[in-house]
Amino acid sequence: MRYEGMVYRPPSEARSLIIQLTIGCARNTCTFCSMYKEKQFRVRRLQEVVEDLQEAKAYYGPHVRRIFLADGDALVVKTQDLLYILGEIYRIFPRVQRVTSYGAPLDVLGKSREELESLHRAGLDMVYIGAESGDDRILAAVKKQATAAQIEEACLRLKEAGIQVSVTLISGLGGPERMREHAVESARLISRIKPEYVSILTLMLEPGTQLYEDYRAGRFQLLGPEEVAEEMRLFLSHVDSEGSVFRSNHASNYISLGGTLNEDRDSMLRQIERAMRQRQYKPEGFRGL
Repeated sequence: MRYEGMVYRPPSEARSLIIQLTIGCARNTCTFCSMYKEKQFRVRRLQEVVEDLQEAKAYYGPHVRRIFLADGDALVVKTQDLLYILGEIYRIFPRVQRVTSYGAPLDVLGKSREELESLHRAGLDMVYIGAESGDDRILAAVKKQATAAQIEEACLRLKEAGIQVSVTLISGLGGPERMREHAVESARLISRIKPEYVSILTLMLEPGTQLYEDYRAGRFQLLGPEEVAEEMRLFLSHVDSEGSVFRSNHASNYISLGGTLNEDRDSMLRQIERAMRQRQYKPEGFRGL
């Protein structure tokens, strides 16, 4: 199999076969993101992708159960090409149980309902959407290239087509000035979408990104552990997304949380309040991406 550059995948895809359908990210403007900066975006030749699948079959045999289509946004690929690759995946790995990918909101919106439904029928099971925030001012500031309304519409279109949605938010992305707006508007966004999965990472600045330079120049302030905890408390206090599996147990998080909304919300709020009262946060040296 041929991998180009650093390959990224969601934490839940740790045991998945990763296949690069695209190289890099089609947009790659987010000020907080250091991923794919060394790559020039392109869609790989389909035959190369099929050859990688065949090589993986020879190496792993029947052990492949999940496949993640990398890099940054497989949904930018033409629908007919995606359908072809999905068909090859299930032909080569007839026992595969799940196929997933990242998806940029605007690329989801670029596909019709019929196209999304055809992708679901062909075996695309779930799409990871990096919403980052529900606050439009923050989304504009970090150059997300999508509004909260567009993110919501993209997620709802995927759900209507039968494709599960996993939404990621980034705690601290608005700094102290937009902390409350970030928490509350993100909670409202999730409440409207009601995705199958919700995860929250905590912002960590990476050298080489615009936001890192803004921080060094004093134009952006990071939240401390107590402020991150308060932001999370606000989010959980306002969110209403019955049945969504919630995770905030990434290496970047100061407090590890997990449960199902809304039934486990109160217990997670108690956990936050206990951590704040006892000042029990993950040490900086143990946080990482």
